Amino acid sequence: MSEQQEQAQQVEFNIQRVYVKDVSFECPNSPTVFKKEWAPEVSMDIDTKSTKLEDGVFEVVLSLTTTAKIGDDIAFLCEVQQAGIFSVGQLEGAQMAHCLNAFCPNILFPYAREAVSNLVTRGTFPQLNLAPVNFDALFQQAILSKQAEASKQAETAKLDS
Repeated sequence: MSEQQEQAQQVEFNIQRVYVKDVSFECPNSPTVFKKEWAPEVSMDIDTKSTKLEDGVFEVVLSLTTTAKIGDDIAFLCEVQQAGIFSVGQLEGAQMAHCLNAFCPNILFPYAREAVSNLVTRGTFPQLNLAPVNFDALFQQAILSKQAEASKQAETAKLDS
């Protein structure tokens, strides 16, 4: 294989910009929540979406929603949409899906994690360090879930006919 062919087959990937798209911090039960013993139940919801801006350029948005509850009371609710604009070339199909739904969110997560930590601290709560997320495993899990759903629908359609 010639050097030119190898260069043509190399994947192009560039981060054009990383930015906060949306931020929200709510402390609906203040100031009474500050009088309670701090032993919260913390949950985190993650979502990603990507939008094609032009050929080979995508915006990827990682949404984190972190909720801390003490009993039935919400101590705080923190929502961060961390986004990035990425140039991606020479990828198609499953490779592109993996890049946009696992690789890019992996890049965005540390920024979102820092934003959540800063907002929680500014709300005068103890520092919150979110655990790392394995976006590759989440992506594989989503694929398996879609495949299971598709086979279930195919089976249902077969029984109905």
